[in-house]
Amino acid sequence: MIDPEIREQLLSYRQSIDNIDAALVHMLAERFRCTQAVGHLKAKHSLPPADPAREEYQIERLRRLARDAHLDPDFAEKFLSFIIKEVIRHHEAIAAEHGGQS
Repeated sequence: MIDPEIREQLLSYRQSIDNIDAALVHMLAERFRCTQAVGHLKAKHSLPPADPAREEYQIERLRRLARDAHLDPDFAEKFLSFIIKEVIRHHEAIAAEHGGQS
């Protein structure tokens, strides 16, 4: 049997985690709304779906932010790389819908 005080502390931590997870989902949804708009703008003007210079800059920026926040920069880079790949996939699909580049 778990000590009631420990159980209460555990529940409190888990509630905080659940709240943070909900906030992350909503923030990611907003981020993807913005990147979808970028994808449509790129397709309209026949710009390529990927922007390697921007991606490189963003990865370095996120690694700096991670270090400042005492988060593993490698983890932060993997996380952003996953998001970037998904954004590019969306941009390619949008470009294909517009008959543009992929």
